[in-house]
Amino acid sequence: MSKLKIAVQKSGRLHDDSMKLLSDVGISIDNGKDQLKASAKNFPLEVFYLRNGDIPQYLRDGVVDAAIIGENILVEKGNDISVVEKLGFSTCKVSIAVPKSFKYKSFKDLEGKRIATSYPNTVNQFLEKNKISAQLHIINGSVEIAPNIGLADAIVDIVSSGSTLFKNNLKEVEVLLKSEAVLAASPLISASDEAILKRLQFRFQSVLKGRQSKYVLLNAPNDKLDKIISVLPGMRSPTVLPLAQEGWSSIHSVITKNEFWDVIDDLKANGAEGILVCPIENMVV
Repeated sequence: MSKLKIAVQKSGRLHDDSMKLLSDVGISIDNGKDQLKASAKNFPLEVFYLRNGDIPQYLRDGVVDAAIIGENILVEKGNDISVVEKLGFSTCKVSIAVPKSFKYKSFKDLEGKRIATSYPNTVNQFLEKNKISAQLHIINGSVEIAPNIGLADAIVDIVSSGSTLFKNNLKEVEVLLKSEAVLAASPLISASDEAILKRLQFRFQSVLKGRQSKYVLLNAPNDKLDKIISVLPGMRSPTVLPLAQEGWSSIHSVITKNEFWDVIDDLKANGAEGILVCPIENMVV
């Protein structure tokens, strides 16, 4: 039986988040210490643990069929590789940072400056787009120290919390791109492996939708049902069930996390009582 070969980052936050997603969709991986490849027990899948920056070439060559990879790496090294699904975790930015003493007003202040980065293609695209001439120093490693040792006037690197910039006396001044983990496919993937990838993508979508939603149950007087239902549209429409107490009903619905507290406030204001909120493990639509 054909197995889908999927690459994930060898270590780090993206690795941890990727393995959690595979676990959350019910896939059990035999993952021994320091293994470079592992098989799933209950799904036609082989996981390859690779350096993030190497994954685009493995996809391009068809060594792996798919990958969970940072979008920023595809922008830098894999613009020809298609993104199948955005996954919403391991978010970060690729940003320009300068010393705090740099009196930065706009990107035009980078004219003639030295920029240290691990993302030369991304930086060159930005410079060309904005007609800026600057000197790049390509560094693989701790880019943040470059201004402190006199190697560069600015850096371009990944920014998550900003704590690393702060520790190195740097400030973020421009965001070149926002990134998240994505599911990407090899241009050489076979029809049989693409069918497995679609099954995996469906599982991912169900879990990711669940993560972004809450299941809500509440009690409401029947004379307030119309108003409360207008606040709770649900996936199609809320479920309404009569309670044993005459004149009252139980309403079940789904709320997205980004509107959760506003909706809860509206429900209370319109007479809802006994509001119960539950996490959703999977949401299949």
